[in-house]
Amino acid sequence: MALLTDTIAAISTPPGPGAIGILRLSGPRAVEIASLCFRPLGSGTLSDRAPRTLVYGDLLDRDGEVIDQVLATYTRGPASYTGEDTAELQCHGAPMVLALGLEALFARGARQARAGEFTRRAFLNGRLDLTQSEAVGDLLEASSREEARNAAGQLSGALSRRIGTVYSALVDVMAHFHAVLDYPDEDLDPFTREGLSAALTEQEGALRKLVASGARGFRLVQGLSCPILGRPNAGKSSLLNALAGYDRAIVTDIPGTTRDTVEVPIQVDGLPVRLIDTAGIREGQDPVEQLGVERSRQALAGANLILLVWDASSPFMREDRQLLLDCLNVADTILVENKCDLPSRDLPDPALPEALSGRLHRVRISVRTGEGLDRLEEAMASLARDFFPRAQGEAYGQLLTNERQVQAADRAREAVARARTALEAGVTPDALLTDVEEALEALGELTGQSVREDVTDRIFSKFCVGK
Repeated sequence: MALLTDTIAAISTPPGPGAIGILRLSGPRAVEIASLCFRPLGSGTLSDRAPRTLVYGDLLDRDGEVIDQVLATYTRGPASYTGEDTAELQCHGAPMVLALGLEALFARGARQARAGEFTRRAFLNGRLDLTQSEAVGDLLEASSREEARNAAGQLSGALSRRIGTVYSALVDVMAHFHAVLDYPDEDLDPFTREGLSAALTEQEGALRKLVASGARGFRLVQGLSCPILGRPNAGKSSLLNALAGYDRAIVTDIPGTTRDTVEVPIQVDGLPVRLIDTAGIREGQDPVEQLGVERSRQALAGANLILLVWDASSPFMREDRQLLLDCLNVADTILVENKCDLPSRDLPDPALPEALSGRLHRVRISVRTGEGLDRLEEAMASLARDFFPRAQGEAYGQLLTNERQVQAADRAREAVARARTALEAGVTPDALLTDVEEALEALGELTGQSVREDVTDRIFSKFCVGK
């Protein structure tokens, strides 16, 4: 395959100045090309030194002139990230040094790596399966502690092992059944209908739990949707800025300043939350403001958790009560009683229906002084944890985290369910093997054993160059 016979090179650190910049190579000539562009301190070449050893020396440009003092190392395949010979040149993070170094590598025979090509080679060479490869992308984009932990667990193979357990059990069903059919004279235990039904029921249940894990995985990747709602000038944008830790939204004393939704990702006790600043919900004549109000209502409809901000120095109006009811009908709501540093009014009993009263949580704060913000964050963390339940001792990395994974797992579940239903209806077991084979094929797509090239193209195109 042409893809695997070329030697690729790329800058694998972010663009812009930095303390360290790394040039990475992979392919059959990786060590040779790196040796031509690197001169160790003393005698010999990089390839004369032991693998996996950092060697100090000079990085040379395409004309052989010194452009930096760097550290170099190499690894022989298959014991490398990509499964091929690899090399790295660890330079100072000056963009010009990296550009000249990359130009020198190209001049010696390497070509520019495409987005995700290093990880794609790791997949094609069997160093990673597809779920582990996708975990690399999730880890690079992780915006919270729990998301990073889950991605790291997937990269270590936790999800692959969970899928492999189901795959192995279904292979055992097929193998035993074929053995009984193909070798009737051997002393083999026949597969009873009850035994086959029990095996299919167990794996259907395991697949159902696997599919259900996708909801939790999606929330880890996307973050909980948490709109900040309330009447104009209640302090919504100020609260967003306070929770985000910087001035993201424009704040003025003029009601209606916020006309569109503004999203900011934050961590709450290590969990991902997407704060959504919204336009104040009120009736008005300004058509632009009403577009903002409509977007606020759309944010409310998709909320997992809601912050409803009330200016506690003003009366609690009928429209405040209606908005509170609207929020409670969607999700758990924290009524944020803002401006408690000013003379406050008591919140009248909103006389909530019993079914909704358990969803209401109240916290008094002052965004201006910072009073109560710690209590608000604690309340948010308590509610956020309910969306990410983990059994004691449960390993990280066993969740499905994207639609492709969920669809493949659900196809496997449906195929196993069809086989079990047909068996219970009296269909002969040999007629069920097609469904079991379909389940195995779907699981193979999940891990990459039988995935199409266009799917892998789509997955790795989302990666950065150099990874």
